[in-house]
Amino acid sequence: MKVSYLGPVGTFTEMAAKAFFPLSDRVPFKTIPACIEAVAEDACDACVVPIENTIEGSVNMTIDYLVHKQRLPIMGTITIPIAQHLLMHPKQAGKTPEKIISHPHAIAQCHDYLQSEYSLVDTEFMNSTAEAAQMVANHPDQPIAAIANELAASEYELDFVGYDIHDYNNNHTRFIVLAKEETTLKLPALNSGYKTTLMVTLPSDYSGALHQVLSAFAWRKLNLSKIESRPTKTGLGNYFFLIDVDQLQDDVLIPGVKSELEALGCGVDILGSYPCVHYQHQSKKTSPTSC
Repeated sequence: MKVSYLGPVGTFTEMAAKAFFPLSDRVPFKTIPACIEAVAEDACDACVVPIENTIEGSVNMTIDYLVHKQRLPIMGTITIPIAQHLLMHPKQAGKTPEKIISHPHAIAQCHDYLQSEYSLVDTEFMNSTAEAAQMVANHPDQPIAAIANELAASEYELDFVGYDIHDYNNNHTRFIVLAKEETTLKLPALNSGYKTTLMVTLPSDYSGALHQVLSAFAWRKLNLSKIESRPTKTGLGNYFFLIDVDQLQDDVLIPGVKSELEALGCGVDILGSYPCVHYQHQSKKTSPTSC
């Protein structure tokens, strides 16, 4: 089985792909759209891409491409903790870095540490934390440091200069698994929870429209774990809503919501009904639980 993921080797996305599909042939791609297109074009059986982070919020690139460009069903989700470390090449042991490189989100997540320990050192943005680690590995004679995870440290044989340098210990990223409808995935055999994700478009901007939408879930006692709006890209003020329901799609309640909202003139698409897995630990003693 071939699984595309946001690369290069050593990203948090690869960690998620490895945790969800440990026996797969994992193929890195440079961008989220490229990962998704690899599945659409049958180059890969599934893809793993980030969709939400505790600190930075939703990954809009994933949402927008999935909704507007390539509508593939969500087949599963996995949440992993994000631990950032400062890494340098072994040849630079004991030196102070002249530059610190990483993905902009990673640098932002380590703001307090960088201000405290390296306030005079310049930072530079990279496409991913793994790309930063790869850059350090490829330039052993330069005193540069990367902010990346322990998988990248192992993959590129870098030394740890600072452990767990992130500002918040509760930082997690949720990744989704996308595949074609007819694809049969061998998902983790875990006693996991489930989610169903719906995309709802209001018929027009009128008073009480969103209240009516939420009421359709409320009186059926369906718990919503997330609701957010994104522009439809058809004009200012036009939005659709992504709604996560904390249960698997059934034969009564969720179809009832869909029918009620459509009767109100809303557009309703179910983007997926899928298992969700939460990994409490990031490395060797990884422990899955239900979400």
